[in-house]
Amino acid sequence: MANASRQAAWEFWGTELKRRREDAGLTQEALGRRVFVSGGYIGQFEQAIRKPQLDVAVRIDEVLQTDGFFERTWRKLIDDKRYPDYFAATADLERQATRISDCEALIVPGLLQTAAYAQALLLAGNPFAPDEYIEDMVRARLDRAVILKDATRPTYWAVIHEGLLRVPVGGPAVMAEQVEHIAQLACERKILVQVVPFAAGAYPIMGKMLKLMEFEDAPPTAYTEGLYSGNLLDDPAVVKRVQQDYDLLRAAALSPEASRALIESAAEDYKRCASSI
Repeated sequence: MANASRQAAWEFWGTELKRRREDAGLTQEALGRRVFVSGGYIGQFEQAIRKPQLDVAVRIDEVLQTDGFFERTWRKLIDDKRYPDYFAATADLERQATRISDCEALIVPGLLQTAAYAQALLLAGNPFAPDEYIEDMVRARLDRAVILKDATRPTYWAVIHEGLLRVPVGGPAVMAEQVEHIAQLACERKILVQVVPFAAGAYPIMGKMLKLMEFEDAPPTAYTEGLYSGNLLDDPAVVKRVQQDYDLLRAAALSPEASRALIESAAEDYKRCASSI
């Protein structure tokens, strides 16, 4: 579906949501309370500024008694099966964001992954999957990273833990390429990356995955992920708290210069290991 026609379809989705909400005699705030999002978020759905997650669309159907209309339409519009349902809306938001801040403890953030690293991760979780499936998933992950190459790319800041530099996903050669890739993006000033060293001990958001996204014409949102589940957070008070935690995380990390030195050192270690095999 072309971008223009997809946007028009989302505008229709939002118009229908507004019409059926008003027919039910509910304000945006009242509907938001019943489907566990803010009233402002309902307003953004109605204006097609943001897309809801699948579980929100399902709850809207339940509250408005629309016989699955919003769920069915959502599934038709979010038709990129390369992403799980719980992440599809976030992948779309990444393309709209003006600023993205990632936090990862043990896995390289998806926007920074190389093909070989992504393949190793996907094979570990899908050992019986056909090659075509793995190739499609790798391509989808690399497609997301295109936003870092665009002239209008978002400001991208990642805070990673030293642990993910030391876990040899795919082996030394794959890790050497992956870690060098991160260092190169930093050298080219396409990203800013900081590393929380082992010596830092306990740190904010410890062990958690977090993505903060800011937009030109919409409030910021945060995304967290669990096992086969994801959660977009839009409540202003919650997002503000998450941003404070992220600021504390940055304070616990090494400076960008020291972080890059550590990343480059890890790449050299992997290259030496790979050459000795």
